[in-house]
Order: sequence, then structure tokens, then C-alpha cells
Amino acid sequence: MFYSRLPTLPLLRPRFGRIARFAPLVGGAIALIQGLLWQLVEPLHLPITSGVTLVMVTEMGLTGGLHLDGVMDTADGLSAGPARLKAMADSRVGAMGVTAMATLLLLRFGGWLWLAEAEAPMVAVLLAVAVWSRTAPLLALAWGPPLRMEGSGAHHAAQQQALTWELLPASLLLGGLSLGFGPWILLGSVAVMMVTLLLVRLLGGQSGDSLGAVLEWSATACLWLYGLVLATGAGVA
Repeated sequence: MFYSRLPTLPLLRPRFGRIARFAPLVGGAIALIQGLLWQLVEPLHLPITSGVTLVMVTEMGLTGGLHLDGVMDTADGLSAGPARLKAMADSRVGAMGVTAMATLLLLRFGGWLWLAEAEAPMVAVLLAVAVWSRTAPLLALAWGPPLRMEGSGAHHAAQQQALTWELLPASLLLGGLSLGFGPWILLGSVAVMMVTLLLVRLLGGQSGDSLGAVLEWSATACLWLYGLVLATGAGVA
């Protein structure tokens, strides 16, 4: 229901079609757990690579790898040309799907390692990346027609209201983060919009699989963008 393995909250019974709007809140909760883990292992003086590995594995465990499945299916679809919908619906994973997964995880690991070694404010980055990446599916739903009318992408799109309202929870979170940690947080919008526009254009629309892919690739792009901000001296304070 909440795109994660987090337990449901009492008294809350949201409709699945409306969950996309609140996904940034769920992402923020996952990021807080990751941030707490980072704070706990930092005094142990583990190698930075070990700390980054724990953070990444924690996210995969909390999400159940749901969005990573979309990365593989979308890659298989993009490599199949006119048969992309058939390839994306196939439960088997092709060579391009495996390659895309490996590429994503390597880039994600490299991005986190870059930021950790640069002594970036890791909790702030975790929160920013989690929230920004979960705004990407909202943009994809608004900018791309459903590829399958019976798919989850079409179901979510049918439930969407005006994009301004859909982005309201994420906007409040990101506004609070930028006030607390600095305006560099808002640069994540560049990565999110570029990734979303590219995947929507390549696919000719969106589906449940591509929404997961947009989320994962946006998170990775945000990491490298924030790393670039540090490297150029823009300063993540």
C-alpha cells in the first residue's frame, strides 16, 4: 500500500490510487531510518564503503526492491523496440534489465561514497534524495500518457488531481528541508525533471514499471548532482 514494507498506521486506510501523492512522506520516513543507522555506525569507525553498503541495503529491505523491479523491466522494454510493452510485461528479466540494475547500483554506490568522503550532511542528503525521487513519478504521471490502459500507471493517472495539489506534500517537505539545511536541496529538481522527461520521451508514456524506474534513476541523478555541488565549491553547509 505504501510502496514499502513499513507497517500500516492505525486508522489510515488510503486508496491505492492516491498513494503516489504521499509517497514522498513514506520516502522521508525511510530516509530517517537510514539516517539513524548512519549516525549509529559512524562512531564505530567502519570503512565508509561499509557504511554506504548498509545504507543502501537498508533501503532495499524497507522497499522490498519494488522500484528496482521497474528499473529492470523498463530497460528490457527500451531494448525491445516496438515490442516494448510485451517485454515489460514478461516476468523474466533480460540481459538489458540485468545490465541496467548493475549500472544503477554501481552509480548509486559511487554517488553515496563521493558524498560520504566529502563529509556531506548525510542525513540531509538522504532526506532530500528520498523526497525528490518520489516526486518524479508524480511528474511522469502528469507528463506521459499511460502505456497500458489496464496497468497501475493508468490507475494512478486516473486518480490524479492538478499537479500542484499532487506535489503539495513533497513541496512542504522540500521547503522545510531547504530552510533547515540550505537552498542546495532545491537543486534536486533539475535531476528529477531531466530523468523524468527523458524516460517519458523514450517510452512514449508511463507505466507502473517506468514509474519505479523514474524514481530510482532520479535518486541516483540527485546523488551525483549533489556531489557536483560539493566538488565545485557551491557548498553544502
